[in-house]
Amino acid sequence: MAVAITLHDLDGEHSLTSAVGGLAADVAVADAGHEPNGYFWEGLVRFAWPGIAEPLDFDSEADMFCAVGTPGDLAQLKTALESVITSPDAVRDILARAETSGFEFDG
Repeated sequence: MAVAITLHDLDGEHSLTSAVGGLAADVAVADAGHEPNGYFWEGLVRFAWPGIAEPLDFDSEADMFCAVGTPGDLAQLKTALESVITSPDAVRDILARAETSGFEFDG
């Protein structure tokens, strides 16, 4: 399944978006008791890659993940997301580490 993670440049504002729901990793998200929406993926990014997430602004919605930042930061994020968004096992691993650390995805 091809996942559309898209980089945008609109009048000099750079963003990355991805539709959510219907992703291969959704089963792992739901099995862990989370809703596989844009807010969940925002939390996953903040937990899994804090160094990438820190300089970004997020504008996610229920059906879309969205990050705003520099082209270089967004390119790093795109690479990181591509490595897990289609992998239930990778998401399970991140969720297990987050649970152990007490991280709240929905808080």
